[in-house]
Amino acid sequence: MLQLILITLFFYSSTALAQANELPDFTGLVEKHGAAVVNISAVQNFTTLNNQAVPEIPGIPENSPFYDFFKRHMQPFPAPRKSEPKSLGSGFIISSDGYILTNAHVVETADEITVKLNDKREFVAEIIGTDRKTDIALIKISATDLPKVTQGNPENLKVGEWVVAIGSPFGFEHSVTAGIVSAKGRSLAQENYVPFIQTDVAINPGNSGGPLFNMRGEVVGINSQIYSRTGGFMGLSFAIPINVATEIADQLKISGKVSRGRIGVMIQEVTKELAESFGLSDGNGALVVTVEKGGPADRAGIKARDIIVQFDEKRITTSADLPRTVGNTKPGSKVSIQIWRDGSLKTVKVEVGETPSDEAAENRKLKQGKKPDTSNRLGLALSEITAEQKKQLEISNGLLVEDMQSGIASRSGVRIGDIILGFNSKDVNSVEQFNELLKQVKSGKNIALLVKRGDVTTFITMKLTDDDKKN
Repeated sequence: MLQLILITLFFYSSTALAQANELPDFTGLVEKHGAAVVNISAVQNFTTLNNQAVPEIPGIPENSPFYDFFKRHMQPFPAPRKSEPKSLGSGFIISSDGYILTNAHVVETADEITVKLNDKREFVAEIIGTDRKTDIALIKISATDLPKVTQGNPENLKVGEWVVAIGSPFGFEHSVTAGIVSAKGRSLAQENYVPFIQTDVAINPGNSGGPLFNMRGEVVGINSQIYSRTGGFMGLSFAIPINVATEIADQLKISGKVSRGRIGVMIQEVTKELAESFGLSDGNGALVVTVEKGGPADRAGIKARDIIVQFDEKRITTSADLPRTVGNTKPGSKVSIQIWRDGSLKTVKVEVGETPSDEAAENRKLKQGKKPDTSNRLGLALSEITAEQKKQLEISNGLLVEDMQSGIASRSGVRIGDIILGFNSKDVNSVEQFNELLKQVKSGKNIALLVKRGDVTTFITMKLTDDDKKN
């Protein structure tokens, strides 16, 4: 009996030891590469009226009868103050002379950026450049001989492979979490230029901008987004591949901005049903919905209903492949595009144009146009777009969504900053026209709004009811 117990104990201890040996050990990775990870905080300048400084009354002695008069009647002036540094996110050093990669959303609203190293040293950083389309920012601190990360190749990542994140979730500096690669090449809504790495690594607010390491201690991505219904981690995290980030960083370092190619088309996914209707054997490619008049694609002869299957010798498998491929092409390049039209393949030559680099500045300029009156039947506050703004956005008509109330439009997916180009089959040019079209829609009827958001144009449908009437 004793012998049987000893054998059983030996079996279970051997099994536990074998399982323990199979689990990865992250300690060496963290000790060797963690020093290159930084915490990023910001100081925002503001003026407070609650703490007002009493002005001095120079040249009048306190025993003078005029002293009390001036003291009572001179208005105090607000004292300029600075907020306390607030942890915003993470970053990592990519060169020993102080260049740091992080997310654009971590630093773009900061007045003064403070970078804290693992050895507790703090530096004020300057922004070299940001790119909102990929959410990448390059900042720099004045220091030398800094520890830096080693960059890996995300193309070599395998689904199921272990990865590690180091960052400052909720301000807790140099926190380490681990998980596996869940998927590669993920496309997220309104994120046209990034093939995200999906992981189940625990990422929370404050991890943004921090590195994602493989087990060799190489950075393969920048932790950028999470999918969450609560604001906290739910097992779906997304990282920007490091090769995408370094391409952006190189441009920001040289010129402070990013130059991207464009051809001037709106596209959508080729479904199985669409492929069959166009005579394609598979659903590969990007279906052209509209072509910008006078744009690069128009000049090359590309038409609506063409399916782009190859761009510059690169296969277009899904519609998400096209913006990334075109965006990575140098403006001014002349490339071949293979299209499917009328049941056969054709090749056309196109000279790639350049995408406007500052979408945020364009949206700010839009707000300088005519202000909206009141929210309409859909709860949308709309404003008209000037001729100059239309030229910048490369559109011929449209209305800007400046604000919105909770209602059918917000539930259907309309967002502040969208440009409404069309109402059902009609182009919209004025707020009055839009509201008149709304009034003509009977309760229970569906409407379709053609909406431009960034580089994407799509129809958003909604059914109106009597409860939605506001006018």
